[in-house]
Amino acid sequence: MESLIPNNTEILAGLEMGGIPLSTAISFRLNTPTIFVRKSAKEYGTRKLAEGISFANKNVTVIEDVVTTGGQIIKSAAELRKLGAIIENVMCVIVRDPKAFENLGKAGLNLIPLFTMEELKYFS
Repeated sequence: MESLIPNNTEILAGLEMGGIPLSTAISFRLNTPTIFVRKSAKEYGTRKLAEGISFANKNVTVIEDVVTTGGQIIKSAAELRKLGAIIENVMCVIVRDPKAFENLGKAGLNLIPLFTMEELKYFS
């Protein structure tokens, strides 16, 4: 996946839960910082949506494991954008439904998959 990371990426954002180990591994390989993004801000402790370094005014690439409709990605990206993140790209391992490309596109997000479900079915 690391070869698919857009060149302008300054920070990776692993979405809870599946995206966190992926963004961590890619972060180590590319020496690029990562943040961990919750589905919603905690109501206790740090009360943050995302843990890690400051991402305001930084180019952030969102990392997820599997994308079906993209609904949670759209919500998380919108919340991160409200906090100042610049988000254009989302990467995932598998896209289950091709409709996700359209859904994310409407939200101004470019989806970059490692595999589509059609490709996986073809190889099996």
